[in-house]
This record gives sequence, C-alpha cells and structure tokens, in this order.
Amino acid sequence: MKKIISLLVVLLATIQLGWSQKGAVVPIQNEPPKIDRLELEALLTDALRYSMLEEYDRADSIFRKVLKASPNIAAANFELSKTLLKLDKTDEAAIFSQKAYELSPENKYYGIQLAEISIRQRKYPKAVDIYKAIIKQSPDNAEYGFELASVYLLDDKYEEAIKAYENIEKANGISEAVTHQKQRIYLRLNKPEKAIDEAQKLIAHEPNETQYRVELAQLLLANNKIEEAKVELEKALKINPDEADAQVLLAEIYKQKGDVNAATQQMGQMFSNPNADLDVKLQALGQMFQQAKDDAAKQELLNRAQEIVKAHPKEVKAHIVYADLLTRTGKKAEARNEYVKAANIDKSSFEIWGAILQLDTDLDQTDSLIVHSEQALELFPNQGLFWYSNGTAYLMKRNYVKSVEALEESAKWSSKNPKLTIAIQAQLGDAYHGLGEHEKSDGAYEAALKEDPKNDNVLNNYSYFLSLRKQKLDRAKEMSAAVIERNPDNSTYLDTHAWVLYVQKDYANAAKYLEKAVSTGKASATVTEHYGDALYQTGEKEKALEQWNKAKGMGQNNPNLNKKIETKQLNEA
Repeated sequence: MKKIISLLVVLLATIQLGWSQKGAVVPIQNEPPKIDRLELEALLTDALRYSMLEEYDRADSIFRKVLKASPNIAAANFELSKTLLKLDKTDEAAIFSQKAYELSPENKYYGIQLAEISIRQRKYPKAVDIYKAIIKQSPDNAEYGFELASVYLLDDKYEEAIKAYENIEKANGISEAVTHQKQRIYLRLNKPEKAIDEAQKLIAHEPNETQYRVELAQLLLANNKIEEAKVELEKALKINPDEADAQVLLAEIYKQKGDVNAATQQMGQMFSNPNADLDVKLQALGQMFQQAKDDAAKQELLNRAQEIVKAHPKEVKAHIVYADLLTRTGKKAEARNEYVKAANIDKSSFEIWGAILQLDTDLDQTDSLIVHSEQALELFPNQGLFWYSNGTAYLMKRNYVKSVEALEESAKWSSKNPKLTIAIQAQLGDAYHGLGEHEKSDGAYEAALKEDPKNDNVLNNYSYFLSLRKQKLDRAKEMSAAVIERNPDNSTYLDTHAWVLYVQKDYANAAKYLEKAVSTGKASATVTEHYGDALYQTGEKEKALEQWNKAKGMGQNNPNLNKKIETKQLNEA
C-alpha cells in the first residue's frame, strides 16, 4: 500500500505542476480537459492498484484512458510502459517509454527503462546514447558506466567497452571488478600482454593482496612465462605462507620442470596445512582424481584426502569427499565411518544419512542399519526411504512387529515413488508372513505384483510361502515356473519351484529341478537337504542319505535333519 501511495504522489505532483509547466496537462484555451483533475486522480489510483495486484490488463486499460485525455503526463507514460513490459508487449512499451523520456529527460529512471527496452530490441547504439546522457548528467551517475560497458560488449564493441571501464576507473579509482572485466576483454582480443599489465596495476594498487599475484602468475603461465610466474608465486607465499592457490601452481611449475619430489613436497605442505583454503584443496583433489589411472595414483589420492581430513577435522565437506573416494575404491566400511563423522558434525544433511544407510545395507551390518536409520528418522520422520531401511533391518533381525510398523510408515510417505512402493510391499509380504498374518502377506505380494508382474524376488518368496502353507499351489507353481524360465540357473529359484512340485507330490520333477540346483555349485544346505527329501520320495534312499549328510556337512543342523540321518528315513508329518 505504501508503494502505491508513493507512486501516486509522483503522478499527482506531475499533474499539479502540469497545469502551468512545459510537458504537462495544458488545456486548450477556454476548453476544459476531457477529464477533470479529481477523476484523473481516481483513475491513476486505480491503475496503480491494479498494477500492484498484477492485474496488468486492467491497469493497461486505465492508463490508456488517462493518457488519451492527458497524453503528456511523463509518469503515466512511464508506468504504462512498465505494465506493457509485464504483458510482454516490448515494442509497444518502447513507444510510451520514449514519450516519458522525451517529456522528462532529466529523470534517469525513465532513461534507464528506455535503455533496457532498447537492449531487448537490440538497438544498442540507442542504449549507448541514453547511458552516456545519464552519466553526463551528474558525477553520481558514474556507476552507470558498467551498464554502458555491458551494452558495448553486447554489440561486440570491445575497444569502446575498455574505454568505458577506463572512465569508471578515472571516476572511482582502480578496482578488482573493473580490472577483471578489462582482462577478460583483452584476452578475448588476444592481447595477453595487456591483461598482464592490468594484473600488475592491481598488484601495484594493493601489493599485499596475494590472490592478485596468483592471478598474475596464472596469466604468465598461460603465456609460457614460467620463471616470471614462479617469482610472483614465491612473493605471494612470502606474504602469506598459507596461500593454497600459490602452492598448487608452484607445485605445477616444479612438475613441468621434472622436479617431482619438489612438486610432491609442495602439495603435501598445502594439503596438510590447516590454514590453507579447504576449497582450493578439494579442487586440487578433484584434478588428481581425474588424472588417477593406476592403483598407486588412487592410493595417493586417498592419502591426500586423509591429510585434508586431519587438517580440517570439523569440516563436513572434507569428510564427505574422503568418504566418496573411499566408496569409489570399494572401501565401504571406512567410507561409512567417514560419513558418520560428517553426520556428527552436521546432522541436517539428508544425503549423508542416505549414504550411511546404503553402506550399512551393502555391508550387511543390520545392527548398524537399525541404529543409523533410527537416528536419521529423528531428523527426517517423513522420509519413506529411511523408514524402509529401518523396516528392512528389523525384518532381517526377524523382529516382524517392528518391521511391519516401519514399513507401513514407509508406505505412507512413499506413494509418489513407485519403485520404493513395490519394494515396501515386497518386504511387507515377508514381514506379515513372519507374523502368520497370511491374508495381509498375500495382499502385500499381490500389490507389488500388480505394479511389477515380473518381480522375481516377490514371485519367488510368495510361491515358497504358499508351498509351506500348502495353499494356492497352482498359483505358486505358475509363479515359480515363470521365475525359473527367466533364471534357469539360479539355485534358490530352482529350489522354490521344486518345493512347490514336491508339495504337490510331483516328486520326480521336484528331484529333477533340485538336481539342477545342486549342480550349479551354489546351492545352500537347505536346497541340498530338499534334494535328499525328493530323492527319498522317488525311492533313491541311499542317494537321499548322501545328500542329507552333505547338507549336515555344509552346516545345516536341525533336529529333523539329524533324525533323518539317524533313522535313514524321511519323517514327515
């Protein structure tokens, strides 16, 4: 509301002055204006209000009505131009902006708007003339030299841009921003010596600013002036021994000269220096990563990352980068520990917790997965992925009650993630089976299969549990058959299909599939025991006993197996 009032004051002041001054509302002799002053004020108030409410079409209509009656109100022309710009009517906006500027050329804001419109229309010479006029009006307008220089650059007039920047320097003195712009232009014009001269001027202006010496050294190196660059870097390090950029460049010079030991020593000092800039270290580490091809280089990379962590033990970025590198080199346990250190410094990073839980999962460290997922959930209680990790961990521990609780919570927060939703339903099927809630278990499996009918893990588990319950055996056979058709050499899947057949008393085919499972060399003790059972049912009792003993030798130790071996008989309820 305050903004509307302030704009209205400007407009009304224009009207009040306008009854007698040049460029304002001057009625034709003895003829009253088409709209009286009070009505004009009301219209302007409405136009500004609609503009502030972003109802630009209505504002446009009212401004036009005002200007039709009184076309020489500069502020109204200006405001209408702004409104038209909001409506993406640039060419029409230019007309009213031009009118405002002609009516009040001393108003720099009118000029700036017209210049910006001219740039949109790529009328760069016109924008140049306007900015020159604005700068000429007052010494306070020298800052618009940046806009003038930008227009020259847009128009590919680099020499004129340089002159504009030089005029800024005359008005305000040497500055880093202006110097860097001039250097970029000189380099684009292939005048590196001029860019070097600019760097030297900046150093002369602030001789103790080491970063300026580093920038000069970079320019010198790019132009093969290695010894001159080395001198500047040594000066920088004399002023500030912790200048990491200087150490990196100096190491690069030593490397180019073939002095590998000096280069390594220089980089080592930089990485282990707690006062050196961390971002520079990480950037240098990134370059090393791109160049690391063999195991020795990768180990050196890890050593450097470890040095950074030791130098910056409280910096989250240091631990994350080290952890990332450890992960890439397969050192998952060490990587997980570094991520944990990072999380202890800053608990608020979702990505860090996600990495921790993934590595816990990869490492099969279920207890850690429970602890870390619960810590993550204290901070991110609405993250379905974290609830899923928690539920999965409890499922692995056979704590089915807590697993179901966590997985159901995960489902609440994961409706927009189809892949995670399928995984949740698959785990819920297993967890509900563990609780003996078979109807819910079947429902979860069916929900997963509705979204992913070829999910082999779900099909396998669902089939196997149905066979144990001796229910829906035709459905179990259909599902398990589909799985082994896609995975003909998977011993676990072969065992499931065989066991469905076994429950259906198709012992010969069960024995055939179990024989194939055992022949893969990857069969578990349970699969081997099942093979013995199937052989027994087909009358091959000696071979059955052989497989039972083999299963026992593989670590299978249950009373039922022991009894089968002892009695040489299959004892089924």
